[in-house]
Amino acid sequence: MFNIGFSELIVVLLIAFLVVGPKDLPKVARWLGRMVKKLKQLIREVKQETGWDDLEKELKDTKASVTDLKKELDITAELKDASKDLNRSLNSVKDELQQTGKEIREETAEIQHETMKK
Repeated sequence: MFNIGFSELIVVLLIAFLVVGPKDLPKVARWLGRMVKKLKQLIREVKQETGWDDLEKELKDTKASVTDLKKELDITAELKDASKDLNRSLNSVKDELQQTGKEIREETAEIQHETMKK
């Protein structure tokens, strides 16, 4: 809750021991425990009276539904697939054009060769 480490706890207990004294330290610890318990109870009651718990639950539900909707509307996978298909199509057209260009060069070379013979 307070994110207090072991070393900090030892320092706090040592200071409390020095300030309060060993005789009254258990009484102070019990009083502090009661106050923390009352504070937690007070916070719980305020949350219930103000409807904070209900609001918190509604927000969590809304967040979950928005996350689900985001996943449903996510089209990145479809776009990646479409991009791959388009690249494949473009590559095949490119290969066909290269093959056609090669054939045209070969035919023009043959025609030039034949016209040189004449």
